[in-house]
Amino acid sequence: MKKRILYAEASYEAIIEKNGYFVDKTDYIEKLEQIDNPVFLRPRRFGKSLLCTMLEALLVK
Repeated sequence: MKKRILYAEASYEAIIEKNGYFVDKTDYIEKLEQIDNPVFLRPRRFGKSLLCTMLEALLVK
């Protein structure tokens, strides 16, 4: 099955279940662990919610 870009999908688990295209940002986890109170200030549609759901999925498992 070919991977697709799922527009307007902000859930990491939903992207994985639907075989969607995902850019792995796990390199940022080590950087985030060094910050006490991270704040995500990015323009709209830059993947803030998706990054948070990815981190949540990694912490739960």
